[in-house]
Amino acid sequence: MVAFGRQHVKEGWITFTQAKNRNRKPVTLSIPVRPELKAIVEATPSGNLTFLVTAFNKPFTANGFGNWFRDRCNEAGLPHCSAHGLRKAAASRLAELGAGESEIMAITGHTTSKEVVRYTRGARQKVLAAKAMARFDEDKN
Repeated sequence: MVAFGRQHVKEGWITFTQAKNRNRKPVTLSIPVRPELKAIVEATPSGNLTFLVTAFNKPFTANGFGNWFRDRCNEAGLPHCSAHGLRKAAASRLAELGAGESEIMAITGHTTSKEVVRYTRGARQKVLAAKAMARFDEDKN
């Protein structure tokens, strides 16, 4: 994420190769850019190869961004949150919205469903429980 810049965005899609395992089994993803993100990107001053920069206008390192994000979470009273948790949060939110494993994997870049299932178990249970209980309403008809 710290390497993302305007060069990764083309025709409404952000395309990148994940850093993890990029030399052994590279995973390249193309994800549609949400309108909210597009507006932020367009309003952000350009000139850097990365969207995220330090207070010194230099690109973040992965560890540097993680530390910066941790500080912001602590300041916001969210000590349980971290940059690492963003991927899990996205997977959980997509599961809550009814996305299937394949759809979630297309966003998170997981190549097997094992981690996706672990990340989304609780969220998916809520969706399935709501669908199951809705069947009682269908039965009345």
